[in-house]
Amino acid sequence: MGDAMSFRLIARTAIVVIAALVPTGASAHHVMGGQIPATFLQGLLSGLGHPVIGPDHLAFLLAIGIAVGVGGLNLALPALFVVAAAVGVALHVAAVDLPAAEIVVAVSVLLAGILIARGRPLPVWVWAALFTIAGLFHGYAYGESIVGAEATPLYAYLAGLILIQSALTIATALLARWRSERVSDLMPRLAGVAIVVVGLAALIGQLVSGA
Repeated sequence: MGDAMSFRLIARTAIVVIAALVPTGASAHHVMGGQIPATFLQGLLSGLGHPVIGPDHLAFLLAIGIAVGVGGLNLALPALFVVAAAVGVALHVAAVDLPAAEIVVAVSVLLAGILIARGRPLPVWVWAALFTIAGLFHGYAYGESIVGAEATPLYAYLAGLILIQSALTIATALLARWRSERVSDLMPRLAGVAIVVVGLAALIGQLVSGA
């Protein structure tokens, strides 16, 4: 049973890694194909989709859920990331510059994966600090696809981001908490390794494209 579960996890890991390694352009993080959302519905759909279609953003959201679930942390902790991400979007829209945002995003994924893969409990403040700082830069990256939009699609975009990020992190945390009682400690550590690979691929991609 354990071997079968490990095999399934490895298979899922391979899919995530392949997705992260596929070369993508700037439009890969845009649900609207690079176009600025012009309506409430377009803004909402773009906000809901942006964190999901970006492997680095998705990997970090899963990392939050795993860390909270396996560590038995407060389910309100992901709100730090969600709120910070909204602030990051606002900063981008306001033309405030956060240098090397995409590189910081990749590093945050890499670091979260390493911490999970270590399999050792960490103080709550460590996760809180990581979620808050990472949220600011992930949000800044999200903001690229909404810069120049009118108020209605912008607010809808923020609503979509808040909904999808909250749902993904809390659902992952609840699943990880439930599964941790039924599987070995190796499983979340393997998930951490997968997140490390996604973060490393994203970081290499940013360094190569910026060279």
